[in-house]
Amino acid sequence: MGRVFPGLAMATAWLLLLLFGPFLLFWAVIVLGTGFCLYEYFRMMEKGETGLQFWLPIFIASFPVISSLFGTPGAVTAGLVTGMLSLVFLTLHLYSRIHDSLRLLNIGALATLYIGLCSAHLVLLHALPDGPFWLILLTAVTAGSDTGAYYAGRTFGRIKLCPNISPNKTVAGAIGGIVAGVLSAALMNIMLPTSASAIGIGIIAILLVVIGINGDLIESVIKRSAEVKDSGTLLGGHGGLLDRVDSLLLTAPVLYYLLYFRILA
Repeated sequence: MGRVFPGLAMATAWLLLLLFGPFLLFWAVIVLGTGFCLYEYFRMMEKGETGLQFWLPIFIASFPVISSLFGTPGAVTAGLVTGMLSLVFLTLHLYSRIHDSLRLLNIGALATLYIGLCSAHLVLLHALPDGPFWLILLTAVTAGSDTGAYYAGRTFGRIKLCPNISPNKTVAGAIGGIVAGVLSAALMNIMLPTSASAIGIGIIAILLVVIGINGDLIESVIKRSAEVKDSGTLLGGHGGLLDRVDSLLLTAPVLYYLLYFRILA
């Protein structure tokens, strides 16, 4: 029950936000969530660090998602460039005060790209025509694939997918995740139909599940490097916020550009 109720509460709040929340509120929620994810990330990577070296990179890495308020790729790109330049200036400023300035530059750049830039695409998706629908579909595919992967892996899992990174992931789980993700996308397309073709929706769902698996694995790499089990404790039994959105961080940009360039859908 410690996982069920928080999970239902998060799902309900997210669905209400997508269905009824205005763009500005959605942007504010994503910026706040990104801030929490960045905090968890830097707390894992910069253990015991406080002050300017800890808090300022969090702010800098959030520049892309803050700039997504304008709802255009150009604004997000400007935020990314500003963030990367600010990170360079910060590294040079702190060069004589810290032991490993290259490490600060590396982990700051990853935070800006992986968390700041990718989360900005959730806002960009919302700004598209039928944006809330596509975000609901993205969420359904992610949740459906996670559920399918769990039960398929537990029932049929024998061959490990990436044992050195995530010992619990199996090939059967990945296949079950793909099947469940496609079914979830098809169900959403029936409930909230758009002009997208059923075949296009199916192909997009398969691609999103595969990318989402890689998103989950890359966060596992980060946690293994930091020697932690979860990114945080914000969500109780669900771990940290970064643990919950690791798949969305990589799938959101993929879905956005598929739609932006009118590929498949």
